[in-house]
Amino acid sequence: MKSSRVTLRSPAEIAQAREAGHLAARVLHMITPHVQPGVSTEALDRLCHDYIVNELQVTPANVGYLGYPKTVCTSVNHVICHGIPSPGQVLKAGDIINIDVAIIKDGWFGDTSRMYFVGEPSPLARRLVDTTYEAMCAGIAQVRPGATLGDVGHAIQTVAHRERFSVVREYCGHGIGQIYHDEPQVLHYGQRGQGLRLEEGMVFTIEPMINAGKRDTQELADGWTVVTRDRSLSAQWEHMVAVTADGFEVLTPWPEGTGRYPALV
Repeated sequence: MKSSRVTLRSPAEIAQAREAGHLAARVLHMITPHVQPGVSTEALDRLCHDYIVNELQVTPANVGYLGYPKTVCTSVNHVICHGIPSPGQVLKAGDIINIDVAIIKDGWFGDTSRMYFVGEPSPLARRLVDTTYEAMCAGIAQVRPGATLGDVGHAIQTVAHRERFSVVREYCGHGIGQIYHDEPQVLHYGQRGQGLRLEEGMVFTIEPMINAGKRDTQELADGWTVVTRDRSLSAQWEHMVAVTADGFEVLTPWPEGTGRYPALV
């Protein structure tokens, strides 16, 4: 069923999206102990690929997608998104890194990302990462039938701006299901009451990218890697969510719980 070009999913379809989302979250749980100083982003990618293919026995969605060469995106420090794993990029103490994974299970996509600290981060890096998580949660908390995507974006930007951080505007969340990037586009800024009105059965990602400096972006010559133009730090978190009858369901919950981060309720 379609609503303003957005597919409304049946309970059976949401169950399939949920299964794919849970599997994607397991990949990020698996890789956590391997994010250490001295480890290359290529090594992390290889571990994720082998786990997806051999352990989960599903398909890595990113390999070959629009020509992308790797299994995950590894975005370190001032990289906003789409960082390509490389044997020459070796993590060092104090780095922050986003790992973004997508898998396909029985034709359904699961897509999620998390931030990791490599050793002990700087106070600014920790505040940026924690604020970005808070912003994602604030956006998710707005999700319910009758709310708008503008409500989601406004909640996210309010948290980011409170800390004098900026919100990236060129990249956004997206509908997801049997298509990787579908309608609607989920902006991480906006005005309350504006934009698409949410309905039960919608499934999409919320994945704010927040910069410590200005919001301006630059795509590198590889055609994928996006960095902050001022080379300030950037952070991102991503969950898949479904609109339920009375609110939302996170389809990519962390297997181990949220740890030091507040739970989504």
